Amino acid sequence: MAELKDVKGIGPKSLSLLNKIGINSVYDLVTHYPFRYEVLKRDELGKVEDGEKIIIDGKIESIPILMRFKAGLNKMNFRLVTASGVVGVSIFNRAFLKSKLLVGTDVIVIGKLDKKKNVITANDIKMGTLSNKEKIEPVYHCTSGLTNKNMSTYINMALLMYGRDIMDYIPSYIQEKYNFVNKKTALNIIHNPSTPEKLKEVTIRLKYEELFQFMFKINYLKIQNKKKKNGLVRVIDRDKLKEFMDKIPFKLTNDQQLAIEDILKDLESSSRMNRLLQGDVGSGKTVVAFVAMYANYLCGYQSALMAPTEILATQHYNNLIKFFKDKKIKVALLTGSTSKKEKNEIYKGLEDGSIHMVIGTHALIQDEVNYNNLGLVITDEQHRFGVHQRANLQNKGIKPDVLYMSATPIPRTYALTIFGDMDVSTIKERPKGRQKIDTYVKRTNEIKDVLQMMYEELQNNHQVYVIAPLIEESENSDLTTVNELRDQMKLAFKDKYKIDIVHGKMANGAKDIIMEQFKDNKVQILISTTVVEVGVDVPNATTMVIFDADRFGLSTLHQLRGRVGRGTSKSQCILISDSDTERLKIMEREDDGFVISEEDFKLRGHGDLFGTKQSGDMTFKIANIRSDYKILLQAKKDSKEYLLNEEYDNDDLKKELISSITNG
Repeated sequence: MAELKDVKGIGPKSLSLLNKIGINSVYDLVTHYPFRYEVLKRDELGKVEDGEKIIIDGKIESIPILMRFKAGLNKMNFRLVTASGVVGVSIFNRAFLKSKLLVGTDVIVIGKLDKKKNVITANDIKMGTLSNKEKIEPVYHCTSGLTNKNMSTYINMALLMYGRDIMDYIPSYIQEKYNFVNKKTALNIIHNPSTPEKLKEVTIRLKYEELFQFMFKINYLKIQNKKKKNGLVRVIDRDKLKEFMDKIPFKLTNDQQLAIEDILKDLESSSRMNRLLQGDVGSGKTVVAFVAMYANYLCGYQSALMAPTEILATQHYNNLIKFFKDKKIKVALLTGSTSKKEKNEIYKGLEDGSIHMVIGTHALIQDEVNYNNLGLVITDEQHRFGVHQRANLQNKGIKPDVLYMSATPIPRTYALTIFGDMDVSTIKERPKGRQKIDTYVKRTNEIKDVLQMMYEELQNNHQVYVIAPLIEESENSDLTTVNELRDQMKLAFKDKYKIDIVHGKMANGAKDIIMEQFKDNKVQILISTTVVEVGVDVPNATTMVIFDADRFGLSTLHQLRGRVGRGTSKSQCILISDSDTERLKIMEREDDGFVISEEDFKLRGHGDLFGTKQSGDMTFKIANIRSDYKILLQAKKDSKEYLLNEEYDNDDLKKELISSITNG
């Protein structure tokens, strides 16, 4: 397919802005779906109440008067003749429209009506008139410098130029079965809907296609895994393993022991292990993984553990070194930050077998990495890796067993569908000594109470996390930012405590340095975005303060809360919000991640559950696993039938779908 720059009207500046919001191809552009629709229907002046929204069209009667104020603020006023009377119109910061707003021009005004002054304060002015029928206009996620109109123009131009080249991922016989329109038509309608009925029809069709692709991958992997009966056959020295486990300085929970037994049976079986180990925050999954790696080592095989961030990979590496301090096990850490010299040494060690275990990020699946006898692959926070990334790692060995770990508890119903190709082990029990974290909801006018609670913990030589949802200010948002919070905290605590910030836009190296300083108590108050959701364990951190907490999903709040309570001291989580949301009430009363994930599904669907920045196979542009669950089940059934039907083995579509999984 043609490149994005080939679309008429997209120049270098527009291309850069589109790339900024994740649109890198023509396909990305045409599947950048509206997040809502504006229904334009003509109102009458006499029928709209004071202060209510109004949509009205008419002719401009007076030359717009432009007034400029300080700080780049401007306001434009003009009179509009409508079918139901004359009304004044005011609009802020649209000086660039003045040349278009000529006397006699037809415009559509959307805004709020002040009946006493007979003035509409407009938030938008469009050229043209309204018909007697409803007009449905798409509204897109954009960025500064890229308007909704620009986006609509680019999408429609791309559809006009390259619509026929867009791959349709629904087999033709299924399209006929459900009376689906073709992909190009569906895309044209979703971006330019004529009626709500047509819009609903193509939305279902596009959701089905997305879920069909996803379930095809899941079904394909399940079938491939069942075929792979030639797993590594191990004879684990259970006595040596028991001797090692008896020396672990804490008692394993029953759930941990059951999970270890599941894994050991998988390792001893001739079938390849394909298991999901899921557990609540702080339930002790990592220890289970380390025991599995030791059992694999006893049988003479290498292990690889892949984490989504360098911070988490480094933490696992340091813990693994401590865990095996009395053993002659060589462990390596391989990340993007590893020096070229060290990388070459690690590559050599992995290839000749002198390195027994390696922890790392995506660096583990680079072409340069070759393993001597990789027997076990573990991916931590597995939902953050796509199907392709996971497959690339397991394909590095001859036939390694695969263990996926997730600290995001998933309701069983959904887990059986989403991870239908895996066996599932669950850890619900908390390790002994782990205390319940007290959770409080506070309003912004109670900030003094919050600061006092923080101060008391700081006086006890404990540390505090402070979470803000945004990195920098936005014109359209009143959310508290990281930098504002740093200023507020410095004002409140003066120079008594070291305060620092960390966020996703920082370079990894800088982020890691600050996290290490926080871990070493050289920083007492760490202000951050959700980048710490999966991060370094800091047992001395006892307080988590989350600003604008109502803006987060339950699972994210629970993950953030899990950053504290990692030591023996009593810990607390303070949620600051002026909204009485059901989510926050659930957080106050519940601390069971599995209960919370069920509630999150009920309230929000899958989006937040799988991370705000999803990746790989869990990224859906239009579908929602919970609200579209019936469509998902049908797509699961249909995709399996299509996959197993040999009649379609020579289909270009089937080959393309399989190729997308195997080649990434």
